Amino acid sequence: MQANVLTLFNAIVAGSFILLLMLGQWRDALFGFAAVGNAVIGVVQEYRAKRALDRLAVINTPDARVLREGAVQDIAVEAVVRDDILVFRAGDQVCADATMLDSEGLEIDESLLTGEAEPVVKSPGDRVLSGSSVVGGNGRAKVTHVGAESFASKLSAEAKQFSLVNSEIRNGLNRVLRWITWALLPIMAIVVNGQMQAAGGWEAAISTGTWKTAAVGAVASIIAMVPLGLVLLTSVAFAVSGVRLAQQKVLIQELAAVEVLARVDIICLDKTGTLTEGAIMFDAVHSLATLSSRSLDQGSGWRQSLGWFGTEPNANATARCLAKEFPAQRGLNPVATTPFSSERKWSAVSFSNTDTAAGTWLLGAPEMVLDPGVSTETGHGLSTLEPSGSVVAVLAEAKRLASAGMRTLVLAHSTELISDGTRLPSGISPVVLLTFREKVRADAARTISFFHEQGVGVRVISGDDPATVAAVAREVGVHVEKGYDARQLPEDPDKLGDVMDRHFVFGRVTPVQKKQMVKALQQRGHVVAMTGDGVNDALALKNADIGIAMNSAAAATKAVSKLVLLDGRFDRLPSVVAEGRQVIANIERVSMLYLSKTAYAVAMSVIFGALIWGFPFLPRQLSATDGLTIGIPSFFLALMANNRRYRRGFLKRSLSFAIPAGLIVTASILGVKMYATLHGEFSTVEVQSASVITLSLIGLWVLVIVARPLNLKRIAVVLAMYAVLGGLLLIPLPRDFFNVVVPPAQLLQVTVIASLIGCVAVEILGRVRARINSHADHQAIPG
Repeated sequence: MQANVLTLFNAIVAGSFILLLMLGQWRDALFGFAAVGNAVIGVVQEYRAKRALDRLAVINTPDARVLREGAVQDIAVEAVVRDDILVFRAGDQVCADATMLDSEGLEIDESLLTGEAEPVVKSPGDRVLSGSSVVGGNGRAKVTHVGAESFASKLSAEAKQFSLVNSEIRNGLNRVLRWITWALLPIMAIVVNGQMQAAGGWEAAISTGTWKTAAVGAVASIIAMVPLGLVLLTSVAFAVSGVRLAQQKVLIQELAAVEVLARVDIICLDKTGTLTEGAIMFDAVHSLATLSSRSLDQGSGWRQSLGWFGTEPNANATARCLAKEFPAQRGLNPVATTPFSSERKWSAVSFSNTDTAAGTWLLGAPEMVLDPGVSTETGHGLSTLEPSGSVVAVLAEAKRLASAGMRTLVLAHSTELISDGTRLPSGISPVVLLTFREKVRADAARTISFFHEQGVGVRVISGDDPATVAAVAREVGVHVEKGYDARQLPEDPDKLGDVMDRHFVFGRVTPVQKKQMVKALQQRGHVVAMTGDGVNDALALKNADIGIAMNSAAAATKAVSKLVLLDGRFDRLPSVVAEGRQVIANIERVSMLYLSKTAYAVAMSVIFGALIWGFPFLPRQLSATDGLTIGIPSFFLALMANNRRYRRGFLKRSLSFAIPAGLIVTASILGVKMYATLHGEFSTVEVQSASVITLSLIGLWVLVIVARPLNLKRIAVVLAMYAVLGGLLLIPLPRDFFNVVVPPAQLLQVTVIASLIGCVAVEILGRVRARINSHADHQAIPG
């Protein structure tokens, strides 16, 4: 509401409005009612959009997991009270401030609160803050602060929902508004002085009372410079787009996000949950009897360990697929566990020597568990492996299975118990390979094709085996022979940018690497979108120009995303792009109308003030011409369909047309005024009427050019405005109200000639601009 009401321009309008009412010139104060109407429309539209998005956001609201009456329950976040016991698992967003009671490898991402990207390991007694998210491990914490007392209450959810992303439209318009603001005061001084001098000088104007007429002229020129409605229409266009997308189950968490997606030139896609449906299905167990000396000689221990992995409360989606095939066995006594981490890409459990599954069992990516060439510094690899060539053979078999599009894990065993949850034990031997299947989304190939056609680069980024990711990428239309192993990615941002330019599919990517890849692309001038559904995607989603979460996403992932596809339909993205393009293209059109008005208003104010001529319009007459040439048609143009491709330089293109068009209008009106002054036989009303006709005819031709390419709807809008102009001049009631007449024949003839010359000049300007834009559009189309 403040954005539509508490502005400098509204303050100037209000002051001018009050001045005219005090002078008894209520008919010239029409612009005040228009300004109030604009503010009301803007408030109502944003309120409606907010209500629609809030209703939709209810679907997206996560629950809190608490321990009550000895059982774990899912309850609404609002129902969490002090002293509740929160149960944390990977992917959860912390909903209240709490103190840790116990922890098993619990890692908390506090980047939303502190800006630090590295996850923090939490131990009993440590404090966890609302707004942070769980990226690994599990644990329990006792709630200490909720509601207004919690840390998250300092971050306004509503401000987040309606805060501005990096919007080129709003940035450009704000820049123009700042320029106008700085120019207003000196120009106002010139205008007021000119009007007073035209009335016989300050002393004479004040003593004779003609200062009132001069004040009306000054108000007219000042109000003409204020682009009333431009900011309003921008807000309305964003709000209407948000409501339209809400009807398609697309939650816009920031209204300007639709514009950002339309500007995206590279989209980074996570494989699981984005290109695939996200549901992981167990496929098969692959014996390593001919490859490894210790494959299935573990008796039933390997089956029991898989049963434990599948039913462990904090199991990820892949491990949970094992529960049906490998039922949990009673009597197993884990003595140590290491939860799965997107950074490590493996999990582990150690059983006591009295169990049939004694020893340590590891489940994870084959190369991360078995490859001795991987650095042990971060705990990804190990220094003591079964030294025989069997490991190489197992890795080759895993690669073969992955190249067929299967997600492949290895179950390995060690007699050494886990002592450090960040490092693998020694003496690891592969036992079996496990494969899992994912169903590719039916709409994925079509959506990828759309982005290719629109010149948007696609990068597929996943934590899975590069061969698996490449196989899925080929299935959806990304032409690539093999995936790039992210373990070989350089840390230097420039070198990383080079790799991102040359390669399109990446596997074994860690969460931190995803963020670094996004930043490397942004440093090269790209506008980057990132899609994902896992908590491991949250860092990249947060740092991308626009993050897009699927409906299956973890709570923490949805919290940092600008868009949430609530029905999980990947093919919604083209609709969002279309909405964004409509907003950008239509606001560019509308801005050319408003900025051309500001251009001729400034030019006329300065010229007429310097020449000590009376301003050639009454405020009510400018209200009429504004409504005809800008106000009414701009509302229609701002909301009409428009799928023109985005090109950078919105503000430069708008000003390159608006300023020359404004000068053409000024020159035409100046010509009419000079002719009337030289002959000196025309009344003030006749000169003002001639100026109104000249401004209206050229302004309507500007509208014709801005509305191109014309269709039936746009033609209807333009013809309606010409009809209203005719009614304004010929129907007695509006003619008397706005104080206009049909000028005498000689002055009318000059007015028509000046208007025709102005229209021809604007047409030439429009054609030159169209040719330049066509050339730029042709260059923008990918070869």
